[in-house]
Amino acid sequence: MVRKTAGWRYDPEKDKQIQEYTIIGYAATRAEALQMLAEFNQNPFDIKAAKITFQEVYECWSKEKFPTISVSNVHGYEASFKVCGALNNKPFKDIKLADLQFVVDTCGKNYPTLKKLKSLFSQLYDYAMKHDICNKDYAEFVDILRYKDRNPDKRDRNKFTSEQIQRLWELADDPYYQIVLMLIYNGCRISEFLDLRKEQVHLDEQYFDVIASKTDNGIRKVPIADKVLPFYQAWYEGSTCEYLLHTPDQKHFDYRNYYDSYFTPLMEQLGYTQTPHCTRHTCISLLAEAHVDQTMIKKIVGHSGAMTLTERVYTHLDISALVDAINRI
Repeated sequence: MVRKTAGWRYDPEKDKQIQEYTIIGYAATRAEALQMLAEFNQNPFDIKAAKITFQEVYECWSKEKFPTISVSNVHGYEASFKVCGALNNKPFKDIKLADLQFVVDTCGKNYPTLKKLKSLFSQLYDYAMKHDICNKDYAEFVDILRYKDRNPDKRDRNKFTSEQIQRLWELADDPYYQIVLMLIYNGCRISEFLDLRKEQVHLDEQYFDVIASKTDNGIRKVPIADKVLPFYQAWYEGSTCEYLLHTPDQKHFDYRNYYDSYFTPLMEQLGYTQTPHCTRHTCISLLAEAHVDQTMIKKIVGHSGAMTLTERVYTHLDISALVDAINRI
């Protein structure tokens, strides 16, 4: 044990002053302990802060960060944190590069997801260093490039076949199968659609506004195809919930609830293996097969990083053109 005198207190039973200590840490040998004490004396740190765990840093950071970002970004950080279980109870200052790299190497996630994970590490280290919880940022040394070509979630690219879509149409009296069809015919990210409020839906003009997205290009107007317009009308008029989609008790869908309790059981019932992201991939594929212009496709689905400067700045497509495009599938 490496400890340092923190003060004195009077013990009336022993009638003398008792020394009180603050524990700095523990070492395997006396030599290492003396080195730890010398380093502390040279550069004292907040003992209380030094005991804060990875999970506690995440909780403190998220309270500040989450109110300032979109719901989809919050979900991204929450998903990244879930794979960090091995770090949760470890004092943040004791975490080394090997610990962070272990999470990356064993979580089995694809490259885009690992980028989000590394971003979470970086933000937590920024917060920790700002509050003197640690004095070195190991996040910048985490290696994810070795996984650049990895895509273990291949079924996320498993588009719905024409036969599968036809089967969904046969079941379209069920409002929760309707959601799957609505996603296939709008190309939205699932988080964008679940967070859609009624005030953003314009039934007469046949479009809705996505006002919060993971990318700047994701902020857009999304056309509503003629064939699924009745579904939007039914969901819009059939509840008092402020969100277009909702649970049976008129509550906002969070992603986990929708995925676990609705989407997955529906897919299992049909023997399908697709995920919600497959609806987006299906929409893009159907638009391409219908020979819809690439710029039009990017505008509809809000593709990030794929637009040229001309497409981003100078191309202004009116809603009627977007509706005509989506109606081709």
